Amino acid sequence: MIKFTNVDKIYGDGNKSLDNINLGIKQGEFVFLVGHSGAGKSTLLKLLTREEKVSSGRVSVLGEEVTKIKINKIHNYRRKLGVVFQDFKLLQDKTVFENVELAMRVVGAPPKTIKPRVMEVLHKVGIADKHGRYPSELSGGECQRVGIARAIVNKPSIIIADECTGNLDIDNSVGILNLLKEINKENVTVIMATHDTEILKLFSPRVVEVKNGKIIRDTKRDAYEDGV
Repeated sequence: MIKFTNVDKIYGDGNKSLDNINLGIKQGEFVFLVGHSGAGKSTLLKLLTREEKVSSGRVSVLGEEVTKIKINKIHNYRRKLGVVFQDFKLLQDKTVFENVELAMRVVGAPPKTIKPRVMEVLHKVGIADKHGRYPSELSGGECQRVGIARAIVNKPSIIIADECTGNLDIDNSVGILNLLKEINKENVTVIMATHDTEILKLFSPRVVEVKNGKIIRDTKRDAYEDGV
């Protein structure tokens, strides 16, 4: 489903952010991408979303080689992804409903399907009762739930969560993690980047650790090599 093959990423200043990355992720997996700030996690995710292009190697997602997508087709590719951000990226002048609704309007969803679908996902993430409120009236945990609702409203195959619990306390972090686990049960692939190793103690998915641009640990691969 997702495959990185001999991927290098070198920025214009000569900084080599990723070094010979080889990684495969199957449909329906939940993968924690861990490592300290600057390890290369965000660059890896930006290659998935095509915010950045590889310097060498290949990235394929859902059978499509991302590195070859033309600029005017990137928006079609991104519809297959749902992205959850650390800083929420909600529109402050729009209500909870409107923030999620916008994601459907952008992709040209049939108008009559929008309201029921938006309310469905708001119920799923536990904030349907706050559909008329603005982000400034919500807690950090609630804002992140809006972000998740927006990410899943178009039924993507993959959720990419980049440090999505980084601005939350432990209780809210656990709540968000549990919500992503429930979404994952619907065969949605979840890739969650984090530097918070405490979260790993709450859940035991596959863990891929990046350091200095290299994958130094992959619990699934390591278990296979150990004969588990």
